[in-house]
Amino acid sequence: MYIVIFKATIKQLDATYSEMAQKLRNKALTKFNCIKFEACSENGFEIALSYWNCLEDIKLWQQDAEHQVAQHLGKEKWYQSFSVEICKVERSYSA
Repeated sequence: MYIVIFKATIKQLDATYSEMAQKLRNKALTKFNCIKFEACSENGFEIALSYWNCLEDIKLWQQDAEHQVAQHLGKEKWYQSFSVEICKVERSYSA
């Protein structure tokens, strides 16, 4: 399993952002085999974690046309800066 960690410093979020974020989250989960998606924002900082079975699904998601529009808007409008990390989960457990 892989996890994509998206971290951003927020510039300004608007109604378009909220609508797009919800739509793209649902699309990732239903059409691109995303296993789970979690996100939170606090004090001008956002972090989103998405879980995937394979790197190919992540690549296809990153290349999706609608997702690319959101990436562009993020760079131009919503975020001051952001980073993305793709990590392989070696072990996972919970209590």
